[in-house]
Amino acid sequence: MKLFYKPGACSMAAHILLNETGTSFQLEKVDTGAGITETGAQYSLTNPRGYVPALQLQTGEVLTENVAILSWLAERNPDLAGPEDGGLARFRQLEILSFLTAELHKAFGPYFSGVDASEAEKADNLRKLKTRISQFDALLAKGGDYLLGSAFTVADAYAFVILNWTGFIGVSLADWPRTEVYVARIRARPSAQKALAAEGLAA
Repeated sequence: MKLFYKPGACSMAAHILLNETGTSFQLEKVDTGAGITETGAQYSLTNPRGYVPALQLQTGEVLTENVAILSWLAERNPDLAGPEDGGLARFRQLEILSFLTAELHKAFGPYFSGVDASEAEKADNLRKLKTRISQFDALLAKGGDYLLGSAFTVADAYAFVILNWTGFIGVSLADWPRTEVYVARIRARPSAQKALAAEGLAA
């Protein structure tokens, strides 16, 4: 398999999970601005939409969209799919993944858009971001070290990557101690440490 990634982007979630499972895979870095991979290939031939991640399977087929890739990995690695509870856990995970991609991830968009914002817009962006982090923090209030209880799942890998962006934009998680401890817990996992190092983001 080959994972097309951009350092620190949401593609890191799949990177962490591939490390977690001990899967054999290759990495190919993408310059999404130029649309070129590190081997000089046109990335549009892999993903016409131009963003990461993309996962090239052993069959040669390419899977795109983060939630699809994470769900595919969970399907093939039951330990990452969360506890079984008559089938509802699968949908709880989908519920959380949907929140992560549609709300929490999206709240960081203005910070990486490259568009200069007015002071009023910056204040509004920060307010929206803090609201989404608070909503995430409430998920952790249900108990357990991870989003679905005591087991690390694909949702946790994605959540870690998104929340890790706070360090890039100068937003502290100190107002959400549960979330701050949660991020540190996942960062300490060998699979996350290995991904951070490979993407040039190790502390």
